[in-house]
Amino acid sequence: MRRTSVRGKVVRRFGVLASLVLLAGMSQVPGAGASPDRAGRPATVPVCGGLDGLVIPASVMSLPTGGGRVESATVRTGLVSGETITYCQVDADLFPVDPAAPAITMRVDLPYDWNGKALMFGGGGYNGTIPDLTGDVPFGPTGQPAPLARRYATFASDSGHRQSPTAPPSLDGSFGVNDEALSNFAAGDALKKTRDASLFLVRHAYGARPAEVYFAGGSTGGREALVVAQRWPTAFDGVISAFPAWNNLSEMLYVGYLAQLLSRPGAFPGVDQQTLLYDRVVQACDGLDGVKDNVVSNPGSCHFDPRTLRCPKGTDAGPTCLSDAQIRAVTAMSAPFRWPYRIASGEKEYPGFPFLAGADMRTPFLGFGTSAPANPMPVTSGYGMQFWDQWVKYFLTRDLGHNPLAVDPRNPGTWLARISRLSTIQDRNDTDLGPFARAGGKLILLHGAADELVSPYSTTDYYQRVRATLGAGPTHAFLRYYVVPGANHANFGTPAFAAATDSLSALEYWVEKDEPPVGQVVSDALHHRTRPLCAYPGWPRYRAGDPDTASSFVCAH
Repeated sequence: MRRTSVRGKVVRRFGVLASLVLLAGMSQVPGAGASPDRAGRPATVPVCGGLDGLVIPASVMSLPTGGGRVESATVRTGLVSGETITYCQVDADLFPVDPAAPAITMRVDLPYDWNGKALMFGGGGYNGTIPDLTGDVPFGPTGQPAPLARRYATFASDSGHRQSPTAPPSLDGSFGVNDEALSNFAAGDALKKTRDASLFLVRHAYGARPAEVYFAGGSTGGREALVVAQRWPTAFDGVISAFPAWNNLSEMLYVGYLAQLLSRPGAFPGVDQQTLLYDRVVQACDGLDGVKDNVVSNPGSCHFDPRTLRCPKGTDAGPTCLSDAQIRAVTAMSAPFRWPYRIASGEKEYPGFPFLAGADMRTPFLGFGTSAPANPMPVTSGYGMQFWDQWVKYFLTRDLGHNPLAVDPRNPGTWLARISRLSTIQDRNDTDLGPFARAGGKLILLHGAADELVSPYSTTDYYQRVRATLGAGPTHAFLRYYVVPGANHANFGTPAFAAATDSLSALEYWVEKDEPPVGQVVSDALHHRTRPLCAYPGWPRYRAGDPDTASSFVCAH
């Protein structure tokens, strides 16, 4: 049975002896200034001034650091989810072991009327900035309060480096030339360091540790969510992982291969041709779920042959058709990419994307982009191509002038050893989540079926591997996986279905009351409609009634 008391959490995380010492001293935390009340409850108002300048000892973090220091602690009042919230914003730096490495910049928001819980946010792309601690979890619900408005203590970091102000958001990989910075980001070391330091500050602010600690992130943050469950199974009670880039090295090889194909003369489909491809796929597959609503609910049943769009004689004839070179490129995007050599992570392929993803011109920046990859890489090329450019220059070759299109993922030559080494850091593919499950942890896994940047097929692959490792029953006891039809990457732009679901409340009930998610609903924040949130391999099939209402659908298999 799940232990939900503070004492139970302390015993589980720190051992019996350590917990007795900690519980005995909770009311005497140095610098806290606000001890538990007479009923034994922790303070709900943080002591903000007492945190300013506070030293964070290296000993409170389980991974090596140079310690840390609070740089500022300020009481703030602002609107969060439409409600006026007062909180203490604490900014701190965690110092590296390597003097040449950048510090980890972190932030903790400590609300008045604290609910006794904490939540860590993951980042995105190459990180380099602190996520918005007043924001919501990925695919968060409309009309429901964000974690800080629920009075969570929220915290996060820049993962150990600061993005250049001249770089596109989340696309600065220059930190990769330093090994400690690389491990902080790619291996996830900064996550545990930030978590340990943040809980130290929470304890000083309120005189108690949180009863529950959660993690929520999408994309890179989704990978980080899986990293904490894999590497530190007792550090978080519940985890929300959305569209996780868990096999990041493998996706880099796939993106590099696609970049080479799209850079060939005549291979890049123009904006109008991308729109043509997307519209024809929807036209062919919409309605297979029983209703025409511009959402393909069961992508597995959608079989589309781009050769039906072939131009006469296979040459580019404008926006009404695709040339042979363009057909080869879009076919490669939707097919698995397998490399003919071994890498240390054991990964062998990346599964490719649905046609509905890269061709959705509502979000060209995430998919193909609006111009072909080249050297130097255009900012109008797809996000993945720019990500590859940074990876080649700073992670792989550590040569700023290296041509990213000169590295062939099919035959990397002298770069193979480095690729294999990076795979052990970037492919976070441990599928034995048994320690996390046995510690009482719960995991909610989400992905949009039309994701343009991280393949939903990849997340399905990871989920199936976990089931193969642990068994169907044990996996179902702690993990739920949902694929949201029509949803893209992080609701970027104007997706066909802007997913919004209250995964945090579902996780709370599961962790704190041992009530697993049942009958979950996902809303479309742009089109004012709802669908059942079907656990994989389920998908919503129209039955009868109002097609904008979840009750008109059933979860089919």
